[in-house]
Amino acid sequence: MATNRSRRLRKKLCVDEFQELGFELNLDLKDDLSVEEIDTFLDQFILQALDANGLDYVGGEDFGLVCLAGRGSVTEEQRAAVESWLKGRSELTKVEVSPLLDAWYPDKPITAA
Repeated sequence: MATNRSRRLRKKLCVDEFQELGFELNLDLKDDLSVEEIDTFLDQFILQALDANGLDYVGGEDFGLVCLAGRGSVTEEQRAAVESWLKGRSELTKVEVSPLLDAWYPDKPITAA
């Protein structure tokens, strides 16, 4: 694909200076949790970890991508806040939080801002 793109097209494609960052989560819930306990955990995750930091989540209960609720990029501080919240939860046996990555094109490197 051509690399000489107009500013408008770069913005539409979320590339170069319009790159948006997010991070992946990989979680393992305890095997002995009831459906109600899982639902409570997920509700608290959405309210306390995501909404409180202006973030959205795409995925299932064990794997997904966290990105900014609006346009833009997740900050390292937001990523660290979510990781800290998850690591403090007794419902989880494993928490893996990826480094920041391109939310639209995960295989592409992060461009310098």
